[in-house]
Amino acid sequence: MSETPSVSAIVRDAEWLAHRYDPGHDAFHFRRVARDRRTLVPFLTDLHLGEDEAPVILRRTDCRAAVGNDRPPLHFLFHSAYCASTMLAQLLDQRGVATSLSEPVLLNDMVGWRRRGAVPGDHARVMDDALALLGRGFEASEAVVIKPSNIFNPLARGVLTLRPEARAILLHAPLRAFLLSVARKGMWCRLWCRELLEGYLADGFVQLGFEPREYFRQSDLQVAAIGWLAQQQAFAALLAWAPDRIATLDSETLTVDPVAAASAAMAHLGLAVDAARLTAQPALGRNSKSGADFAPGERQRDLIAAEAAYGEEIEQVVGWAEVVAGQAGIALTLPQPLLPR
Repeated sequence: MSETPSVSAIVRDAEWLAHRYDPGHDAFHFRRVARDRRTLVPFLTDLHLGEDEAPVILRRTDCRAAVGNDRPPLHFLFHSAYCASTMLAQLLDQRGVATSLSEPVLLNDMVGWRRRGAVPGDHARVMDDALALLGRGFEASEAVVIKPSNIFNPLARGVLTLRPEARAILLHAPLRAFLLSVARKGMWCRLWCRELLEGYLADGFVQLGFEPREYFRQSDLQVAAIGWLAQQQAFAALLAWAPDRIATLDSETLTVDPVAAASAAMAHLGLAVDAARLTAQPALGRNSKSGADFAPGERQRDLIAAEAAYGEEIEQVVGWAEVVAGQAGIALTLPQPLLPR
């Protein structure tokens, strides 16, 4: 049986992914995940990586001492779901340039701990340490780009405050495309939208003027639209707060020309751009979730099929959401795009 490496050896080695946080013991859980393995899975979750029955558990204070003051460049890709964010994160992952982390569970743990009543000051200190551990590139020349789950969006401003040098991209699908994706994915996706809204309500993230009981009288797609509007409202506020650090991108622009969009994203994040290298990225030829070969135009065909099946319902929900957006002062199109529309 091999001996467990020292704290400093684990912290120096980016293969040791900071995977979970246990507030009861103030400890981080690490699991070893090679870079090649990370490129083959859509999300850094146990569902996709497999269960780790023996994580290495280290005290947070020991991890902080081992990290020291070393802070490689760290940036964020915030998204509102079903907008090709996983593909973009995979495109940005380039050896020697940047390491991308797709929906690390550690940040979900920070959301859960906050919802359970974490003391704000304690939460901020642990978040700072969590970002330091996630922000370790495989090579000294690499920046780190984190794509959190969209349940993390209520904490976006907080982490950008903790990392004032960080830049961010806000990626979203247009409302109609988002609703088409939800509709075609079926019951479990609709339930997920309700779960997302439940969490956002607990976070105080929804400011649209509805009484809590009114959500029970809304259809699945109305609930999905509410979640989308809440994120759109928050993204607009982020842009107004730090316009020099944040840019926006929509899924239709990204999927029409992913190389141009990824090039613009890298330029915004201060990363070296190599269009030829982007063109050769495997992410362009496979489904980012399943890993299966991706047929040209597959996404557009899926949306057309969903339009045929659910178009009438979606038309009604879009009209309703536009009224809600108008009353709340929410722009359906975000400013400051990476590429001209």
